[in-house]
Amino acid sequence: MKKISDLKKKYDKLQLEFGEPNLDSIYNGGCENNPDICFIFMNPTGRNIASVKTWKGRKSPWLGTKNIWKLFFSVGLLNENLYNEILNKKPKDWDYDFCDKVYDEIENNKLFITNLGKCTQIDARPLPDSVLSKYLDLLLEEIDIINPKVIITFGNQVSSIILDKKISVSENRKIYHELKYKKKIYKVYPVYYPVGNGIFNIDKSIEDIKWIIDNELK
Repeated sequence: MKKISDLKKKYDKLQLEFGEPNLDSIYNGGCENNPDICFIFMNPTGRNIASVKTWKGRKSPWLGTKNIWKLFFSVGLLNENLYNEILNKKPKDWDYDFCDKVYDEIENNKLFITNLGKCTQIDARPLPDSVLSKYLDLLLEEIDIINPKVIITFGNQVSSIILDKKISVSENRKIYHELKYKKKIYKVYPVYYPVGNGIFNIDKSIEDIKWIIDNELK
Protein backbone atom coordinates (compact mmCIF):
# COMPACT_ATOMS: atom_id res chain seq x y z
CA MET A 1 0.00 0.00 0.00
CA LYS A 2 1.42 3.36 -1.04
CA LYS A 3 2.28 6.02 1.50
CA ILE A 4 2.53 9.77 1.08
CA SER A 5 6.26 9.59 1.79
CA ASP A 6 6.71 7.33 -1.25
CA LEU A 7 6.12 10.35 -3.51
CA LYS A 8 8.95 12.52 -2.14
CA LYS A 9 11.66 11.31 -4.52
CA LYS A 10 9.48 12.13 -7.52
CA TYR A 11 8.81 15.62 -6.13
CA ASP A 12 12.52 16.16 -5.52
CA LYS A 13 13.30 15.24 -9.12
CA LEU A 14 10.74 17.75 -10.38
CA GLN A 15 12.21 20.41 -8.07
CA LEU A 16 15.47 20.26 -10.02
CA GLU A 17 13.55 20.68 -13.27
CA PHE A 18 11.01 23.35 -12.36
CA GLY A 19 12.02 24.88 -9.02
CA GLU A 20 14.96 26.77 -7.59
CA PRO A 21 17.74 24.13 -7.46
CA ASN A 22 19.20 25.62 -4.28
CA LEU A 23 15.91 25.10 -2.44
CA ASP A 24 14.07 21.90 -1.49
CA SER A 25 10.58 20.78 -2.38
CA ILE A 26 7.85 21.46 0.14
CA TYR A 27 5.57 18.44 0.37
CA ASN A 28 2.44 18.41 2.54
CA GLY A 29 1.31 17.83 6.11
CA GLY A 30 -1.56 16.91 8.39
CA CYS A 31 -3.94 14.00 8.64
CA GLU A 32 -3.06 11.31 6.10
CA ASN A 33 -5.96 8.98 6.88
CA ASN A 34 -9.36 10.13 5.62
CA PRO A 35 -9.09 13.82 6.59
CA ASP A 36 -12.23 15.92 6.72
CA ILE A 37 -10.70 18.49 4.34
CA CYS A 38 -7.78 18.45 1.94
CA PHE A 39 -6.65 22.03 1.21
CA ILE A 40 -4.77 22.46 -2.07
CA PHE A 41 -2.75 25.63 -2.64
CA MET A 42 -0.58 26.64 -5.60
CA ASN A 43 3.16 26.20 -4.97
CA PRO A 44 5.67 27.03 -2.22
CA THR A 45 8.21 29.86 -2.11
CA GLY A 46 11.50 30.47 -0.36
CA ARG A 47 9.60 32.25 2.43
CA ASN A 48 8.94 28.80 3.82
CA ILE A 49 11.77 28.29 6.28
CA ALA A 50 11.81 24.55 5.57
CA SER A 51 12.82 25.08 1.94
CA VAL A 52 16.52 25.61 2.71
CA LYS A 53 18.70 22.55 2.31
CA THR A 54 20.06 22.79 5.86
CA TRP A 55 16.56 22.27 7.30
CA LYS A 56 16.27 18.76 8.74
CA GLY A 57 12.68 18.92 10.04
CA ARG A 58 9.35 18.46 8.30
CA LYS A 59 8.92 20.14 4.92
CA SER A 60 5.27 21.13 5.08
CA PRO A 61 3.48 24.17 3.62
CA TRP A 62 3.52 27.66 5.16
CA LEU A 63 6.15 27.08 7.87
CA GLY A 64 7.54 30.38 9.15
CA THR A 65 4.73 32.48 7.65
CA LYS A 66 1.76 34.24 9.25
CA ASN A 67 -1.03 35.25 6.86
CA ILE A 68 -2.36 31.81 5.97
CA TRP A 69 -2.83 30.83 9.62
CA LYS A 70 -5.28 33.71 10.01
CA LEU A 71 -7.50 31.82 7.55
CA PHE A 72 -7.36 28.58 9.53
CA PHE A 73 -7.97 30.39 12.82
CA SER A 74 -10.86 32.41 11.39
CA VAL A 75 -12.72 29.30 10.22
CA GLY A 76 -12.26 27.54 13.56
CA LEU A 77 -9.56 25.10 12.48
CA LEU A 78 -6.71 26.46 14.61
CA ASN A 79 -6.90 27.19 18.33
CA GLU A 80 -6.43 30.75 19.56
CA ASN A 81 -3.41 30.09 21.76
CA LEU A 82 -1.47 28.52 18.91
CA TYR A 83 -2.52 31.27 16.53
CA ASN A 84 -1.23 33.89 18.96
CA GLU A 85 2.05 32.01 19.22
CA ILE A 86 2.34 32.10 15.43
CA LEU A 87 1.67 35.83 15.35
CA ASN A 88 4.36 36.48 17.94
CA LYS A 89 7.08 34.44 16.23
CA LYS A 90 9.54 35.68 13.67
CA PRO A 91 10.41 33.21 10.90
CA LYS A 92 13.76 32.37 12.54
CA ASP A 93 11.92 31.44 15.75
CA TRP A 94 10.12 28.53 14.10
CA ASP A 95 12.18 25.58 15.29
CA TYR A 96 11.52 21.91 14.52
CA ASP A 97 9.39 21.42 17.62
CA PHE A 98 7.15 24.39 16.91
CA CYS A 99 6.63 23.31 13.29
CA ASP A 100 5.57 19.90 14.55
CA LYS A 101 3.29 21.55 17.11
CA VAL A 102 1.47 23.47 14.38
CA TYR A 103 1.00 20.41 12.21
CA ASP A 104 -0.03 18.25 15.18
CA GLU A 105 -2.93 20.69 15.53
CA ILE A 106 -3.67 20.41 11.80
CA GLU A 107 -3.62 16.61 12.05
CA ASN A 108 -5.78 16.55 15.18
CA ASN A 109 -8.35 18.70 13.38
CA LYS A 110 -8.40 16.13 10.55
CA LEU A 111 -6.97 18.48 7.92
CA PHE A 112 -4.43 17.87 5.19
CA ILE A 113 -2.53 20.77 3.57
CA THR A 114 -0.71 20.46 0.27
CA ASN A 115 0.17 22.34 -2.92
CA LEU A 116 -0.55 21.32 -6.49
CA GLY A 117 3.03 22.20 -7.42
CA LYS A 118 5.75 21.19 -4.98
CA CYS A 119 8.45 23.14 -6.88
CA THR A 120 9.70 25.82 -4.51
CA GLN A 121 10.47 29.18 -6.14
CA ILE A 122 12.59 32.01 -4.73
CA ASP A 123 9.56 34.30 -4.75
CA ALA A 124 5.85 34.28 -5.54
CA ARG A 125 6.28 34.39 -9.31
CA PRO A 126 3.33 32.91 -11.20
CA LEU A 127 3.90 29.47 -12.69
CA PRO A 128 2.48 28.52 -16.09
CA ASP A 129 -0.19 25.85 -16.37
CA SER A 130 2.34 23.65 -18.16
CA VAL A 131 4.50 23.42 -15.02
CA LEU A 132 1.70 22.92 -12.50
CA SER A 133 0.14 20.29 -14.75
CA LYS A 134 3.31 18.20 -14.42
CA TYR A 135 2.31 17.63 -10.79
CA LEU A 136 -1.30 16.65 -11.37
CA ASP A 137 -0.80 12.88 -11.53
CA LEU A 138 1.20 12.92 -8.31
CA LEU A 139 -1.41 15.10 -6.60
CA LEU A 140 -4.12 12.62 -7.61
CA GLU A 141 -2.02 9.87 -6.04
CA GLU A 142 -1.85 11.94 -2.84
CA ILE A 143 -5.62 12.31 -2.85
CA ASP A 144 -6.09 8.59 -3.47
CA ILE A 145 -3.81 7.72 -0.55
CA ILE A 146 -5.39 10.04 2.01
CA ASN A 147 -9.01 9.72 0.80
CA PRO A 148 -10.39 13.10 2.02
CA LYS A 149 -14.08 13.74 2.63
CA VAL A 150 -13.94 17.14 0.92
CA ILE A 151 -11.32 18.95 -1.17
CA ILE A 152 -10.88 22.73 -1.25
CA THR A 153 -8.85 24.16 -4.13
CA PHE A 154 -7.56 27.71 -3.93
CA GLY A 155 -7.72 30.01 -6.95
CA ASN A 156 -8.80 29.80 -10.59
CA GLN A 157 -5.59 28.25 -11.89
CA VAL A 158 -5.28 25.41 -9.39
CA SER A 159 -9.01 24.65 -9.54
CA SER A 160 -9.02 24.58 -13.34
CA ILE A 161 -6.03 22.24 -13.63
CA ILE A 162 -7.31 19.80 -11.02
CA LEU A 163 -10.85 19.71 -12.41
CA ASP A 164 -9.68 19.77 -16.05
CA LYS A 165 -12.06 22.57 -17.02
CA LYS A 166 -12.05 26.34 -16.86
CA ILE A 167 -13.06 27.46 -13.37
CA SER A 168 -13.78 30.99 -12.22
CA VAL A 169 -14.01 30.99 -8.44
CA SER A 170 -16.27 34.05 -8.47
CA GLU A 171 -18.86 32.02 -10.42
CA ASN A 172 -18.46 28.86 -8.33
CA ARG A 173 -18.69 29.99 -4.74
CA LYS A 174 -20.23 27.29 -2.50
CA ILE A 175 -20.59 25.01 -5.53
CA TYR A 176 -18.82 21.67 -5.68
CA HIS A 177 -17.52 19.79 -8.68
CA GLU A 178 -16.89 16.07 -8.91
CA LEU A 179 -13.36 14.76 -9.29
CA LYS A 180 -13.29 11.14 -10.42
CA TYR A 181 -10.15 9.08 -9.85
CA LYS A 182 -9.72 5.31 -9.54
CA LYS A 183 -13.43 4.61 -9.16
CA LYS A 184 -13.77 7.20 -6.39
CA ILE A 185 -15.61 10.50 -6.60
CA TYR A 186 -14.47 13.48 -4.54
CA LYS A 187 -16.28 16.74 -3.91
CA VAL A 188 -14.11 19.70 -4.88
CA TYR A 189 -14.96 23.25 -3.84
CA PRO A 190 -13.06 26.09 -5.56
CA VAL A 191 -12.34 28.97 -3.14
CA TYR A 192 -10.62 32.34 -3.56
CA TYR A 193 -6.85 32.30 -3.06
CA PRO A 194 -6.47 34.00 0.35
CA VAL A 195 -2.86 35.24 0.53
CA GLY A 196 -0.35 37.17 -1.55
CA ASN A 197 -2.18 39.02 -4.30
CA GLY A 198 -5.36 37.33 -3.08
CA ILE A 199 -5.21 38.76 0.45
CA PHE A 200 -8.07 41.13 -0.42
CA ASN A 201 -10.28 38.08 -0.94
CA ILE A 202 -9.51 36.40 2.38
CA ASP A 203 -12.89 37.37 3.86
CA LYS A 204 -14.66 35.62 0.96
CA SER A 205 -12.44 32.59 1.46
CA ILE A 206 -13.32 32.51 5.16
CA GLU A 207 -17.04 32.85 4.43
CA ASP A 208 -17.00 30.03 1.89
CA ILE A 209 -14.92 27.64 4.00
CA LYS A 210 -17.22 28.17 6.98
CA TRP A 211 -20.15 27.36 4.71
CA ILE A 212 -18.44 24.21 3.43
CA ILE A 213 -17.71 23.04 6.99
CA ASP A 214 -21.30 23.69 8.07
CA ASN A 215 -22.84 21.97 5.04
CA GLU A 216 -20.45 19.07 4.48
CA LEU A 217 -19.00 18.15 7.87
CA LYS A 218 -21.71 18.88 10.47
